[in-house]
Amino acid sequence: MIAVTHTDQATRTVHDRYNRVARFYDFEQAIGMGLIFRSLRRELWRRAPETGRILEIGVGTGINMQHYPPRAEMTAVDISEKMLARASKRAAKLGRAADLRLMDAQHLEFDDASFDAVAATCVFCSVPDPVAGLRQAWRVLRPGGRLLLLEHVRSDNPVTGKVMDWLNPLIVRMEGANINRRTEENVRAAGIDQFETSRHWFGIVRMIEARKP
Repeated sequence: MIAVTHTDQATRTVHDRYNRVARFYDFEQAIGMGLIFRSLRRELWRRAPETGRILEIGVGTGINMQHYPPRAEMTAVDISEKMLARASKRAAKLGRAADLRLMDAQHLEFDDASFDAVAATCVFCSVPDPVAGLRQAWRVLRPGGRLLLLEHVRSDNPVTGKVMDWLNPLIVRMEGANINRRTEENVRAAGIDQFETSRHWFGIVRMIEARKP
């Protein structure tokens, strides 16, 4: 894997943070919110096409690999070398072929219209500039292709939302994820006007699907 040159401090911080937590990541995902996301991950990947080229942004340690469509040509990227090393081991254990690449979601190194689907789970809560990352995801998607997102977002409840705002700096420092992102607003800001959303876990978790015209 080729080293990524990070051009801004926020991106370097995310890179370093996820390298640091890589060895604990699977354990963290096995408890707490990870239990909530388990069935939703399966649901998200059921919406992916069975064949064609699919990109997963933010593959992490490869938690989603067990849900990859078996006949699809999979490419998966992550900003963390240590996360990718664990994803590579998981792919080998599962016997799952995937082209794993070290890459920043904000600067995807793929041609326009390269993929039939782009998927991400709990990723755009951590990308420093989520709108830039979403624009990249949309750019590499072919016309007719599907963008599939599973994200936790800021609560619409005024009190809960304020609490999430208050806790966010601590959570970011500990885990790297912003818990108060307004991801649907970011999707619109990225120029994706038409999409469907389903709400889960009191509206804090959203599954978003968009088809590129």
